[in-house]
Amino acid sequence: MSHVRLIDRRRLLGLAAASVLTAGTSGPGAVAAEPTADPVPALDRGAHPLSDLGALARMIGGARVVGLGEASHSGHEFFTLKHRLFRHLVAAEGFTTFALEASWSTGLRLDAYVTRGVGDPEQIMRDEFQGQYLFWNTQEYLDLIHWMRRHNLAHPDRPRLRFVGNDLGFPGGAAFDQVAEYVARYRPDLTRAVTASYDALRPEATAQAGPWMAGQLYGKSATERKADADRASFALALLRDEGRPQTTHKSGRAAHAWAVQNATAIAQTFTGYAFPDEQFPERMRYRDHAMAANTAWWLHHRGGRILLASNNGHIAYISDNPAEFPEPAGAVLRRRLGDDYVNIGLTFNEGTINALPDFTAQQPRTYTVPPAPEGHSEHTLDQVRHRDFSLDLRTAPAAARAWLDSARPTRSYGLYWSTEAQAVALGRSYDILVHLHRVEAGRLR
Repeated sequence: MSHVRLIDRRRLLGLAAASVLTAGTSGPGAVAAEPTADPVPALDRGAHPLSDLGALARMIGGARVVGLGEASHSGHEFFTLKHRLFRHLVAAEGFTTFALEASWSTGLRLDAYVTRGVGDPEQIMRDEFQGQYLFWNTQEYLDLIHWMRRHNLAHPDRPRLRFVGNDLGFPGGAAFDQVAEYVARYRPDLTRAVTASYDALRPEATAQAGPWMAGQLYGKSATERKADADRASFALALLRDEGRPQTTHKSGRAAHAWAVQNATAIAQTFTGYAFPDEQFPERMRYRDHAMAANTAWWLHHRGGRILLASNNGHIAYISDNPAEFPEPAGAVLRRRLGDDYVNIGLTFNEGTINALPDFTAQQPRTYTVPPAPEGHSEHTLDQVRHRDFSLDLRTAPAAARAWLDSARPTRSYGLYWSTEAQAVALGRSYDILVHLHRVEAGRLR
């Protein structure tokens, strides 16, 4: 959603990010006393150079959904790692789907290009990657999408690669179209009721995602937003409970499931916007649960294996700010999928990133991130013998585990620039860690 409180983990309600927790504080993100043993030799023993993607794939094992995080929404090396790893997992491990923290309907449009060559990905990205998603409109993601299309053309005998968005910010027309096509074919008797519910909800064909999201939150009263949510929920319930196809053929059942999922995505968007500001933590819980539910739906109904690209805070098991962000999508996916979900947290020591100066800004700036100071997670990780490396936190030596399980300041940037860091216990938040010595700002288009 477009409002800062709905998407940024570093700044809330226009206030500075929560300050770093200090020793003695209680709770999941509390900073613990430093272990006395130097963890670097133990980290050295477990670390693998990032040039060895096979080692990283072995850490992933047989998981069917892999959450791959990022410590900034706009770091070039974070984006290119997602591309490199996805290509490796497609070739060596049979992965078929790239899922992104983007609106469900955006995923439909990009998937149409990847699978059938429909549409212009550059234009789709300009249309859809706005507002909270502006940092996805990069050359790096465009390169990935073009590669997925080329792969599908070159390998018609293999399972098609797919692109999916698992988030709820913008309800583009593509999702409404999927519902309308099902109703017209299988349940035309419901056309009037579904159309009546959706007429006031569907964005205009010329609507831009960023202004639409801002208008939904700022331009409508809480009563109006609740009415929108009720309309979307009514259409979903009608389709789900009374809209089964009047046929027993398998294709009809599959079409119904697909239509219900698209109606669910529409309802998620309007329900998310309907939470009043004083229920912000519940709004965030709802969003993370929706992202997990959409990812799990795709897995169960489309099969294959999924690489899920999102922020560290979404793919993690433990929130670094549970008062505001009660439960990450990663925790929900682990509960639903068990060992079929594995996550990878990303850290970096220094470099440059893109970020918005504050929640009122429209244009991002490039900021320099200095080397992490002593006491930060990245300061210790950067002493490991490999410049960039992967580490299986589940099998790390005991001396490393003691350090990994202690919370300490760890950088993570969302949309907005901040010089502060939340306290994170890496070993309790992630299964696998990738650390990069240096990153550069993403190539915005």
